[in-house]
Amino acid sequence: MRFLIILSILMLSSGCMDQNAKPFEVKNLAKSDIDMVADINLKTWRKLTRDLTIKLYKRNPRELRKVPGMTIERRLDQLFPIARLETGFAELNHLDGAEAIPLAFSDEFQGDRVFALMAGITGMLDRAYNGKKEIFLLDELDHQKLYHSARNLESAAWHLNNRRDPQGNLYLLSNGIAGNGVSNYSYERILGKLIGIQDLMAEVIADKTNRTINRVVHGAASMTFFPI
Repeated sequence: MRFLIILSILMLSSGCMDQNAKPFEVKNLAKSDIDMVADINLKTWRKLTRDLTIKLYKRNPRELRKVPGMTIERRLDQLFPIARLETGFAELNHLDGAEAIPLAFSDEFQGDRVFALMAGITGMLDRAYNGKKEIFLLDELDHQKLYHSARNLESAAWHLNNRRDPQGNLYLLSNGIAGNGVSNYSYERILGKLIGIQDLMAEVIADKTNRTINRVVHGAASMTFFPI
């Protein structure tokens, strides 16, 4: 009975809201404010990583050509499926998540480095939210996983800007100054936003569960990434 009363009040109040407001959804009754914040973060990291994937392929078209017939659209379908495959991708030696990121900066790896990097980042973030597409009251997030994913993103950003092949060329082109002298740091901004939302979510979950984040010293230049 109490549920029906609350539902009726919410439905009535939703009719008085601004026409531009989001419509009331029954499923939101099973969400706390923190769950809704987590949902926003889930949508945000997916959008940011999609944008980053597209930008990296446009800056590094040679990587896409390593797989005959491959397109950016097909890569996006692989990176953002309805359900993430836990076994990873065959072309990445079935690595996924943080374990796949080092491939993008490995001398031995001859495959699509953009795909290795983004499969690693998206898989890692997916695991940080336990593979969920939405968060509800009974779902539990791990503040330490969220914190470690932020540190891994910092490392990935450092490698993207600094790691070079034996010939002295960057493995992947990203930030830089164009021929007309205009600087482009949009890649860095996207990664900075991803790091920020992960750190913020780690703080929120730690506060909610009354736990302390185990902050560790982790050199950005290290090829060792925290398992998520």
